[in-house]
Amino acid sequence: MSSTYDDLMASKGTSCAVLQDKSAYWAPALYFIGADGTAELVDQVGGMLAYYFLNGENIKAFPPGFQMIAGDTLQRNFTWPVPDPPKSNWPPDQKSQKALSQKALGFNCLDYNSAPEPSLFRHSLPEKPYLDGHCKDGVRFELMFPSCWNGKDVDSPNHKAHVAYPDLVIDGTCPDEFDIQLPGLFYETIWNTYAFRDKAGEFMISNGDPTGFGYHGDFIAAWEPGLLQSAIDVCTSLSGKVEDCNLFKLQTEAQQKAQKISVPSDLQSEDCSGPRAGLPGNVPIESGPGYASEGPKESFPPASLPPLTLPQTPAPPTATPLAVSAAVAGDETDPMQKQPVAYTEPLTTAPPTPTSIPRELSTLSTLYYTTGNRVDEVIVVEERVTVLCTSTKTILPGDEDAQPTYRKRSHAVHRRHQGGRLH
Repeated sequence: MSSTYDDLMASKGTSCAVLQDKSAYWAPALYFIGADGTAELVDQVGGMLAYYFLNGENIKAFPPGFQMIAGDTLQRNFTWPVPDPPKSNWPPDQKSQKALSQKALGFNCLDYNSAPEPSLFRHSLPEKPYLDGHCKDGVRFELMFPSCWNGKDVDSPNHKAHVAYPDLVIDGTCPDEFDIQLPGLFYETIWNTYAFRDKAGEFMISNGDPTGFGYHGDFIAAWEPGLLQSAIDVCTSLSGKVEDCNLFKLQTEAQQKAQKISVPSDLQSEDCSGPRAGLPGNVPIESGPGYASEGPKESFPPASLPPLTLPQTPAPPTATPLAVSAAVAGDETDPMQKQPVAYTEPLTTAPPTPTSIPRELSTLSTLYYTTGNRVDEVIVVEERVTVLCTSTKTILPGDEDAQPTYRKRSHAVHRRHQGGRLH
C-alpha cells in the first residue's frame, strides 16, 4: 500500500482547492492517552496548512515526482542550547544539518488573547499541565522542510540526502553542493489539546513520541506540469488568496468535501479515532532520551486515508498568509517508509522576490510570527558606520538604523487543505 507520483497524477480528484494540485502532504497525528491507557485522537482545528516561503532568488518549483522527509521519527532528545541563541551567534556545530533539522520543529502554545510566540520557538511538545494552564487555543505543530536541493535527484534512499537546510533553517545560505533553492515548505497543524484539560493523562504523537522531538512529515510533488513554477513567477499578489491567482482552477468547499477515498479492506477494522486500547498499529511508546526503536507499525500511504471531511471548527482570524498550501491530515504511519508520497496543495499567490537588505546592513536575526494565515517576518539588522569628526563625543555604530525592521513576507502559493482526520 503505497502511492507514487503516477498514482497521484492519475487520480480522478483532489481535496485541494486548486484542481491542478494532486500532491500529498503527511504528518503524524496527536493522541491523548488517558490514565487507563486508552488512546483518543485529538481534534484538528482548521486542517493542516502548508506554507511556501519564497526566500532567496531564482527559486525553482519542485520537479515532478520530487519527494522528501523532514524530521526524524526515532529522535527523542534535543542536544542543543535551550532556548535557541540569536541566530547571529550560532557557532558552526549549531549550523550542522543535524542541528538545523532539530531546530526545524516547533510547538507553539496558542492563546489568542496573549502575544504570539515566534514560529519554531519551542522544539519540544509541552507537558500537559503547561498546555492546560497556558494554551487555551491549543498547540500548533510546526515543521520546516529543507529548501536547498542538489539539482539532480528527485529522491534519495532515506528521502533526505538530496536536500539540505539553509544555515538559518527557514532562510540563509545553502550548502555549496545544494545550491538550487526550492520553495520553503512549512507545515502547521493546530490540535485542540484544551479539550482534555480536565482529564488525567498525556499527549502522544502517533509514532509513540510524547516528547515532540520525533515529529516529522512527508511530501511528494504532483502539480500539473509547469503550474507551480508559473505561480512562483507570476502570482505576486500579497493577499494570500488563491482567488487572486488566475492560473488556478478552483473548486468550492462543498466539492472538496465531496471527495472520498476508499479504505482498503485490510484497514477497515482499524479504529483510528478511539477511544481504543493503545495507539493504532500497536506502536510502542518511547520517551527517550535514547534513540527510539523500530516499533511494530505498518505504512499507510495517503491512498489509504479515510474519506476527507472539512473541519467544523474555524481557524483563528486570519490575515495575509505567507504562501499556504494544504496538506493531508496525518495518520500514525509514515507512508514514506515504503515509498515517498507526493504533496498535494493548491497555490494561492506567488510572492515577488523579497526586498533584500541593503549591503551596508548585516542581518543579526530573523523571527517569524504567525497568526492564523498571516505570517510576519521581523528582521533585526545592524548598520556599521564610520564617522570622522573633530568632536570628542563617541559616535556608536548602528544608531537608529540598528532598530528592527518589520516587513510582511510576500507569499507564493496559499491554500487551506480540507483534510479529514487520520491516525
